[in-house]
Amino acid sequence: MVLAFFKNTVFITLLSLFSCGNSTSTPLNEQTSISNQKTIAEQTSSTTTEINTNIVFNNKPNDTTKRVGRTFIEDKNTIRTGANQFTAYMPLLKGKKVGIVANQTSIVNDSLDYTDERRIVDNHLVDFIMEFDNQVVKVFAPEHGFRGKADAGEIVKDGVDVKTGIPIVSLYGKNKKPTPEQLKDIDIMVFDIQDVGARFYTYISSLHYVMEACAEAGIPVIVLDRPNPNGHYIDGPILEREHASFVGMHPIPVVHGMTIGEYAQMINGEGWLKNSVKCDLTVIKMKQYNREMEYSLPIKPSPNLPNDVAINLYPSLCFFEGTIVSAGRGTETQFQVFGAPSLPSKFYNYQYTPQANEGAKHPKFKGETCNGLDLRQTNKLKLLNLEWLIDAYVANGKKKTFFNNFFVKLAGTNKLQEQIEKGYTAREIRKTWLKGLENYNQMRQQYFLY
Repeated sequence: MVLAFFKNTVFITLLSLFSCGNSTSTPLNEQTSISNQKTIAEQTSSTTTEINTNIVFNNKPNDTTKRVGRTFIEDKNTIRTGANQFTAYMPLLKGKKVGIVANQTSIVNDSLDYTDERRIVDNHLVDFIMEFDNQVVKVFAPEHGFRGKADAGEIVKDGVDVKTGIPIVSLYGKNKKPTPEQLKDIDIMVFDIQDVGARFYTYISSLHYVMEACAEAGIPVIVLDRPNPNGHYIDGPILEREHASFVGMHPIPVVHGMTIGEYAQMINGEGWLKNSVKCDLTVIKMKQYNREMEYSLPIKPSPNLPNDVAINLYPSLCFFEGTIVSAGRGTETQFQVFGAPSLPSKFYNYQYTPQANEGAKHPKFKGETCNGLDLRQTNKLKLLNLEWLIDAYVANGKKKTFFNNFFVKLAGTNKLQEQIEKGYTAREIRKTWLKGLENYNQMRQQYFLY
């Protein structure tokens, strides 16, 4: 569990809680092993663990001496993200100038269970690391910005964090990859962003560019691992290299089934960085996590993914972003409904009218009534749903203008559009994915951490 660490810490004696190497029985291949990838985690088998922190605090108002060197109980049934494994990564930052890639999801949960008190506090990773008197010199922000308020595709400008005064560098727009100038005063980079497991969710593209830039500059990267809420399956066409873009950089399916830490290892191990450079990568593992378990994200990962239903439907409904159909942007049910004025109300009897809101200043069909479907009661998906896309294409009546240029980028191939236009069924389309998915599944398993 995480203790609340305040500035001017007097003394810290950290436990020896390190274990290195891949946790699965399938070892990394030789190429991956020599790329200096490391995983660090605490390995225990009991339901609860008693830990004496041996940490002395300076007291602030309302603090009590009960926190000094307290023994506390760790609940072994609760997922502990990489950010919460502070004893694993804080020693790596000692005396270093730290860069951090973060957004609003980069939270360290401080949950202390004492015999006579209960405290739960959420700290942003930047604030938390600085409370150790570590020198955080720069923050890098992905799409949607450091606080996660910007629209999809909106240019995010550089700035300064109001709370800490730390410079913020945008990694969206023209500056997707940190420049040598932006990295020159950094000794080590920490990456902590919540992903949702879809190829076109751009945080994994930012991860790629950060790893590549740091590899070229000789800067080690620490990835603090987080759960993948769509980690229970893989599905979709494999991206073809000629269709690579910021919404799809690697030859993987639409739903990749990896945690962000596992994905970082795969980027490194498969030689996907420019000129096959290798990043000095350390992944801080989670505890009590497996990819089949339910996990509800405590903070929405981006403005248009407000809840678990939207996150689960996102890989399927995002295809509509490459069509004339709306995926619910401009409503409070983003990626939980879809519709268009041209869809027949006889079959699409749910209606909504998009308006400008947070994350969608200029939504598709703003002010127009859309006929569509409300999917909020849909059972949790374990495969991509193509029927919604195919049926909308057939029912729309505007087949020649149904798809736009963005669709091929989202799909990672032009075959999916061609198959739909030729009248393939969802089952027939999925059969064409099977070989690629089988090969990908075999490849990804060597990077599993859980």
